[in-house]
Amino acid sequence: MPGDSKNIKVAAIVEYHGAHFHGWQRQKHHPEPTIQAALEDALSKIANESISVVCAGRTDAGVHASTQVIHFETSAKRKPHNWVRGTNTQLPSGIVVRWMSEVDNEFHARFSATARRYRYLIYNQEVRPGLLHDQLTWCRSPLDADKMNTAAQALLGENDFTSFRAKDCQSHTPFRNIHSISVKRFGEIVMIEVQANAFLYHMIRNIAGVLIPIGVGKKPVQWCSELLALKDRNKGGVTAPSDGLYFVGVNYPEHFNIPSQPWGPVFVEPWLNKTS
Repeated sequence: MPGDSKNIKVAAIVEYHGAHFHGWQRQKHHPEPTIQAALEDALSKIANESISVVCAGRTDAGVHASTQVIHFETSAKRKPHNWVRGTNTQLPSGIVVRWMSEVDNEFHARFSATARRYRYLIYNQEVRPGLLHDQLTWCRSPLDADKMNTAAQALLGENDFTSFRAKDCQSHTPFRNIHSISVKRFGEIVMIEVQANAFLYHMIRNIAGVLIPIGVGKKPVQWCSELLALKDRNKGGVTAPSDGLYFVGVNYPEHFNIPSQPWGPVFVEPWLNKTS
């Protein structure tokens, strides 16, 4: 059982296609599949005991992850490659474990994290995508990524993000600290990348919902900073679709040795490598 001194703590890097699931969190009274439920069921079979997992950042329905970090406690002893291979044989299509290892007992997937990173991918073409249609957000109007990037810089630092949080967000504070934010074009893909200490409910999708109108010329560049200052969600933009949103990385203190730096999704890696 968790907390037992005989238990070990295991961490894992998980990748998943969010369109196949009803978000991260296990739902007690709803039959829809969730990422957490699928992982716990698979790990419980491999460990031969009930497993409960904790993640670095819960994702909503339709949101994907290339580098989600989890941990769990268990009395089962397995080699890292046996954990990975065994768990993947029990997982449904759309979820895969990429790495697993025993970690220091002080490690916590959520509370040990010092930063989290998301990428929001927009397919910017007149015709909607036939492939990857549920892994990209489609915008038919031409986007000016440079204007979007300029506007986004107003969000840097620690701010009150009331204008960019969902109305039903349960966080006790609207303050978050954005460490970096950028908007870049890679051919037909426009990518918004944001790293912060943590995020509010729908925060990235609401940021995208503000930057996209700026990119198509419907709103001025200064609209982003004006909304931030207003601290009023009612004055904000629409919440952008979940299709293009990816949880891509988590920062931890180096001594934990968690290979969780920003990565993916796999189809944008060649473009990112060319510009790095």
